[in-house]
Amino acid sequence: MSAKIQVGNTVIHRIVEQEAPFFPAFTFFPTLSKELYEENKAWLQPAYIDASDRVMLCIQSYLVQTPHHNILIDSCVGNDKPRPTRPFWNMMKSDRFEKGLAATGIGIGDIDFVMCTHLHTDHVGWNTKLENGRWVPTFPKARYVFADRELAFWTKRQKDDPAACPWIEDSVLPIVAANRVDIVKSAHAFNDLVTLIPTPGHTIDHYSVQVGKPGTDAIITGDMIHSPLQARCPELGMLADYDSKQAGVSRRELFGKVCDTSTLMCTAHFPSPSCGRVVRHKDAFDFVKA
Repeated sequence: MSAKIQVGNTVIHRIVEQEAPFFPAFTFFPTLSKELYEENKAWLQPAYIDASDRVMLCIQSYLVQTPHHNILIDSCVGNDKPRPTRPFWNMMKSDRFEKGLAATGIGIGDIDFVMCTHLHTDHVGWNTKLENGRWVPTFPKARYVFADRELAFWTKRQKDDPAACPWIEDSVLPIVAANRVDIVKSAHAFNDLVTLIPTPGHTIDHYSVQVGKPGTDAIITGDMIHSPLQARCPELGMLADYDSKQAGVSRRELFGKVCDTSTLMCTAHFPSPSCGRVVRHKDAFDFVKA
């Protein structure tokens, strides 16, 4: 599948910032057993886990063009951001995201809304850019859509321990200060083509985004899932989860609704092509590339 996806009268573009092996599998999935890994290794390699047992991940945004709005879903890592605990994201100087956005024909001034599925560092980075020593909104006319409990949780955490989440300081709070935020419930119906779906667990108030109408729809998952291994094993949590048990419930609920249907799943972190459909597999599910 190309980076451009047609869903009814809506066009979805993938805008990739990075694609590489980032974390060792047993670090990324802390409860992954050697038995479960060996059982699935044959189909996981090399697409989803490399020869050194590191998880292959894509860092990307989705640009959704409806007949009425240009909506950016998640905003990757961003440039010039101090991320000392993540060397591969620390003080990045990359033009890949900006070139990818430009290739869609949509400029930064054309984005109407930025929807952040959750407020982790690799989903909010391009919310802001460094301008004369200040962090300012990257997209000059966009409204930024945050879930209410998500924003409250991270604002409090940043206040209590600023060093723990520097991305809130440089990529979220400047948006709030600029009065550019729309604070919504994680089940918010944006319009007849775009609806938020609560998928909590990875973070306290994570949402996914459903685009289109029944029969011709797609779900931009955010971090509701990180690897197709979590479709086969929905209860498998990952290292940055707020509540891995709840995340497993969210996966089972959402996959149970869309499995064996035409709904396209546009995942945040699966390597290219990143999109596919969910089918039933034993007592769980499987991800089939589109």
